[in-house]
Amino acid sequence: MMKKVKVFLIALVIIIAGVGGYLVYNSQKVSTTEEKVVTNETKSTTKKVQGDGKTLVVYYSAQNHTKDVAEKVAENLGADLFEIEPKEKYTEDDLDWTNDDSRVTREHEDTSLRNVELKTTEVENWDQYDTVLIGYPIWWGIAAWPVDTFVKANDFSNKTVIPFCTSTSSGLGESGTKLQKEAKGGNWQKGQRFSSSPSDSTIKDWTDSLK
Repeated sequence: MMKKVKVFLIALVIIIAGVGGYLVYNSQKVSTTEEKVVTNETKSTTKKVQGDGKTLVVYYSAQNHTKDVAEKVAENLGADLFEIEPKEKYTEDDLDWTNDDSRVTREHEDTSLRNVELKTTEVENWDQYDTVLIGYPIWWGIAAWPVDTFVKANDFSNKTVIPFCTSTSSGLGESGTKLQKEAKGGNWQKGQRFSSSPSDSTIKDWTDSLK
């Protein structure tokens, strides 16, 4: 009788061990599959500088915050720079959004005033650029409107377009999406928001992710 019990217990231990091993194997298999899915999702949403052509950083800067970021982005990527310049430059008084009679406030209230004339919208050798990064400050949740004039004037077909912005508190929001709707073509990416004075390492981390 004791011998039968002993044999039964041994068989039971073997069965339990087998089931446990099977569960561990399947658990590892699921974990591995999930890791692959996460990895693939990361790759698919990562913004990359595309193609064999050159890269251009286009920017508008009202108070030099975006200019500082754009110059560092261009340096990190080995890109060319193009500054969007309004024909009538915005003064400090123009930019006083707390004043109901300031230029930016009037333009915000009356969209017909936002068609800001630029010194030029033409970029030399535009066709040679495969990737265009567009930098701007955020005004009332969207890109500063001098950028609209530039975007509407150029053909972004066959180019990867990556927006980035500087802002004290606002995020990128729908600014990139709005520009995309105004543009002629382009593979527009989600983009990046920076504070008004980001660290060099913060900018480098982002530009490294584009390579």
